[in-house]
Amino acid sequence: MNRYHINIFYSVEDDGYIADIPDLNNCSAFGDTQQQALEEVLIAQHLWLEEAEKSGITIPAPKYKPLIYKVS
Repeated sequence: MNRYHINIFYSVEDDGYIADIPDLNNCSAFGDTQQQALEEVLIAQHLWLEEAEKSGITIPAPKYKPLIYKVS
């Protein structure tokens, strides 16, 4: 499976955390904590990809590359 970049941010309006995957149109989730938002968006990602495959929608390659930090 492709590894997609995930944004997680706090929403004052929603009083919780929003997680989204920019490469997958409208793939986002909500959680009371950052961890919960992450877990929910991973479920949403799985469902998004499953539905795209069933519907014949082209699954986009990841555009965003994670930064890898090396600690010496």
